[in-house]
Amino acid sequence: MNRRISDSLAFTLLVILAVVFIWRVVEFDIPPSDDAAMLMRYADHIAHGEGIVWNTGEAPVDGATDFLFMVVVALLRRIGSSLEAAVRFTTVISHIGTVALIYFGMRKLHRSGVVPAFLAAAYFAVGPGLFLSASFFGTPFFALAVAVAWLLAQKIILSHGGMIKNYIYFSLACLIVGLIRPEGVLISIFMLIATGIIPFKEFRLVVFVFGTVFIILGGMYFIWHWKYFGFPLPNPFYVKGGGHIYMSGLKRSVINNCYLLYPFIPAFALSVRNKKVLRLGIAFLVPIVGSAIMWVFLSDEMNFGGRFQYPMLSVGVLSWFPLVRSIREEIKLPRLETFSSKHRFSIILATLSIIIVVFAAHIHRSSKISYAKDGRYDIGVMLSDYADRGYTIVTTEAGLLPLYSRWRAVDAWGLNDQWIAHNRGITDEYLSSKHPAIIVWHGYFSPLYPPSHDSQDPWSRMVMTLLEFAERHDYKLAAAFGVSPRETHYYYVRADLPESAEIIDRIAGTEYIWYRSGEKCHDYASLCSSAASPAIPRHGSRQW
Repeated sequence: MNRRISDSLAFTLLVILAVVFIWRVVEFDIPPSDDAAMLMRYADHIAHGEGIVWNTGEAPVDGATDFLFMVVVALLRRIGSSLEAAVRFTTVISHIGTVALIYFGMRKLHRSGVVPAFLAAAYFAVGPGLFLSASFFGTPFFALAVAVAWLLAQKIILSHGGMIKNYIYFSLACLIVGLIRPEGVLISIFMLIATGIIPFKEFRLVVFVFGTVFIILGGMYFIWHWKYFGFPLPNPFYVKGGGHIYMSGLKRSVINNCYLLYPFIPAFALSVRNKKVLRLGIAFLVPIVGSAIMWVFLSDEMNFGGRFQYPMLSVGVLSWFPLVRSIREEIKLPRLETFSSKHRFSIILATLSIIIVVFAAHIHRSSKISYAKDGRYDIGVMLSDYADRGYTIVTTEAGLLPLYSRWRAVDAWGLNDQWIAHNRGITDEYLSSKHPAIIVWHGYFSPLYPPSHDSQDPWSRMVMTLLEFAERHDYKLAAAFGVSPRETHYYYVRADLPESAEIIDRIAGTEYIWYRSGEKCHDYASLCSSAASPAIPRHGSRQW
């Protein structure tokens, strides 16, 4: 069988594998993740000509950090696609595109056989990508760009330099990586450092081209971004970063990378066998290790399913084979055909057993990257009946509720609100200026377990501000949903709304599903006598 036919058959099998995986394993009948819904709101506003804004008619806000992904979704929405279909189409096609890139990249650039390329691409195909796509995250789109940039970096590394056009292609690919997500700039720099093992004269030229592209084209984007949004960095950075050190973010980043890449660790360990391969192994580790460490500077919140580390899976899958390609000749391993049929069968059986165990563990872990139907979606859809009233919702749950209600919204945590992000949290005065009709928060208490007013972490301070504002300004507690009284979603409605009683009844009457477990929630407001008053007892607080 010639190479073209074998490659066509292998890739066809990979596509079939991905389609079967979508059909039989991945749950696509769910609403967007709450975090993913934020970007979708921005994309919808762009598609309708409003610009990159959180609320129509207000100043631009860079709360959707996946810039190019947001633009692509907005374009598809503009030409007639539904918002949900635009996201799913882009991410699923990106995932299959990365599978193709891995297979054909290994075959052409790494000169691998069909089996190694097929197994590597299949491992990626059944990984977290499709589960993240089902959750409406743009991570597969970012992973595709990272894979393209890394293959171009490897082309420079493995050819010990090359033509200047390769340096230009690599630099442009890195620019795209940086335009999709801000951390893409750091990942690109790590890839550039990895090319440092080529002759110094060539490396200087790579750095020059890379710097020129980023200074000119990247600089133009940076200046536009600063002028358009009023700040140099994306809004979430000021909430989640702020120059602090997050050891928990580093720990989780390292753990996620280990889970994603553990089958390829032996290949890196084997690179110590000689100096040449060791230098290659170190170079290939630079983007992986650098990308793991960089999360020490950002909070780990919103890292659903390890999505911040997921793009490194494409780097790892594309890095192992060059490290072991020559090992058989170096240690003179006998070819399989030299063994007896009995021994060949035993070797094949043992190898298949290991492969099955590795794939089963990978699929099992990936399948945990899911969530259930979400009561916030149902409340958002219900509130859309009042979208033309000009009401404002203030909420810590700034995804599904704002997107599907189509209300003017204030993100109480500040990811999508520049004033809150730059003024260290929401205040009574700011709440009063917004005159919210509904206030919603995610709290770790309920009418059965009143809150401690002594907690000083930023989230608790924010929630206490919302609670105290609702207590003092005649808001009625519509519901406090949760599967445990120690973690709930609170809904307060302003008493003077013409539809106040109607909205309260409709919120309380919602069959509210908890997003993590899929369990039907209790309404602790209706289970507790304190639900008769909008205020939660302020004394005798119970701590746990």
